[in-house]
Amino acid sequence: MRWGIVGTGMMALEHVANIQLLGGGTITAIADPVPACLDRAEKAIGHAVARFPDAAALAASGLCDAVVVASPNFTHRAVLGPLMDAGLHILCEKPLATTLDDAKAVAAAVKGYDKSFWTAMEYRFMPPVSEFVRHVHDGKVGKLQMLSIREHRFPFLVKVGDWNRFSVNTGGTMVEKCCHFFDLMRHIVQAEPVRVYCSGNMDVNHRDERYDGKTPDIIDNSYTVVDFANGVRAMLDLCMFADGAEQQEEILATGDQARLDVLIPAGDIIHSPRVGFMNPKQATRWHVETPADALAAGQHHGSTFFQHRHFAAAVRGEGPVIVSADDGMRAVAIGLAAEISAREHRVVTMAELGLIVLKNPALRQAL
Repeated sequence: MRWGIVGTGMMALEHVANIQLLGGGTITAIADPVPACLDRAEKAIGHAVARFPDAAALAASGLCDAVVVASPNFTHRAVLGPLMDAGLHILCEKPLATTLDDAKAVAAAVKGYDKSFWTAMEYRFMPPVSEFVRHVHDGKVGKLQMLSIREHRFPFLVKVGDWNRFSVNTGGTMVEKCCHFFDLMRHIVQAEPVRVYCSGNMDVNHRDERYDGKTPDIIDNSYTVVDFANGVRAMLDLCMFADGAEQQEEILATGDQARLDVLIPAGDIIHSPRVGFMNPKQATRWHVETPADALAAGQHHGSTFFQHRHFAAAVRGEGPVIVSADDGMRAVAIGLAAEISAREHRVVTMAELGLIVLKNPALRQAL
């Protein structure tokens, strides 16, 4: 498989490392308007590659079978056009787009696309999280009623041109960062959201930064509650000034029979069945191992490697596309609903955004 990389910043380097770890292909072309980024990527690749100033030139070169889109969020819709016109298999980094109109347009275009199109949602593919989800779906907690996701982490990193300091470029923190978790919610709950309430603000990070006289406007902490059509409620607890926390991610699924937790980076899963008032606890805990080479190849607990393995299988016709453009669009929609809710201090329904929850699964699948 001949790989291209569009956008050669920090996340692109993680994709480079995992493509090389996966094997079975070679990176043949890279595209970025910033020469220094191209230099750094070519050094990481370890051999000479074709270099292009933009996605259109890379697409026209005929040098690639598949491409990773890791350019800034706000460029995705424009970048994807020429890549799809060239008939390339595409792994597009999250978020799919920064506006719902753009995300819907991409999802609509992909419906008639005869190549693999995959929205990169790395958190699904962390080995401990994958096992956690499997147990929830297998009934380990009984009937799922509540889902809680906590990410307490470091602030946004520095990007070229500081584009990630402004919501107009990122879609806002609830899109840029949290679409991962809203995708996980849909994946775990197996239903569509009905309404979203988010309380969030920029209270600590970036307050003293100025860019051309402008102050960053990205949320650095929030609580978000999402009500799903099947009655499950989910919550996201985000703090981006808690880099000292022992666990960066904690996910808790609670059903009518038990609670199940997964801890990252510990890699542990804890099962806590109901025991009744004052009875001894019966929690069991086990560790899910993630291969050391996959852990070392990125910052997402080995997930990028496993995502690439599944994507490569889809490209070769050996497996399905697991995270579609439609999935990517719906994660963006929940994030945008959360951004509106935080800004306007109100509940936002998904119907306001033109996403109607259909009760009939067959009709929903047909659409």
